[in-house]
Amino acid sequence: MLRVFDLSRPDSDPQLLAGSSSAVKSAVWTREPAILSSCCEDKDITLWDTRTGGVAKTLVLESPATSIELSHDRQFLTVAHGSKVTIINAASFEKVKTVSVPLCFSATLHPSGKWLVTGGDDFKLYKFDYEEEKEVESYKGHFGPVHCVRYSPDGEVYCSGSEDGTIRLWQHSVGKSYGLWRSADEVVASRNNHSNSSSNNNSPGVS
Repeated sequence: MLRVFDLSRPDSDPQLLAGSSSAVKSAVWTREPAILSSCCEDKDITLWDTRTGGVAKTLVLESPATSIELSHDRQFLTVAHGSKVTIINAASFEKVKTVSVPLCFSATLHPSGKWLVTGGDDFKLYKFDYEEEKEVESYKGHFGPVHCVRYSPDGEVYCSGSEDGTIRLWQHSVGKSYGLWRSADEVVASRNNHSNSSSNNNSPGVS
């Protein structure tokens, strides 16, 4: 069962959406303000119309889904289910592509639509070329299964949440200067500037 809360009326009872006897694993609002999508243990991806309280559409997958995400451009739903990630057109609710991946619990699509990142029970993060459907990178930084991965709106960072109780940030383009990350060239330049400054301060006549 889904519960929809009105944040403008926090004391009011939530709207109840019931249509499946299995546990709901994930839910997101879609491109339409009154429509939300959910995935359950029964392999169903369901569109709910909160105006009527009923089911608008249902799509059945090959395996139970554990995560569903709306892309940053609000055009696609990214669904992680077993060893596959399925991309669904958010407007037509039709499958666009299914990519085979290592067993995953969560998946996220890069804002450009060119990259896909997944996380699962082997503690690792995998990055795929979406068009080629090929793994391009993998990293291990957690000490427990990864249950959630999401890209930042600018696509420069993706975040992972694990059963080990940690949340980690990963650069999309490793080595690029961004936020607290500095490229190797910037680090060298900074050290050289610091060294030159120290040398000048030690020169005669400089206090």
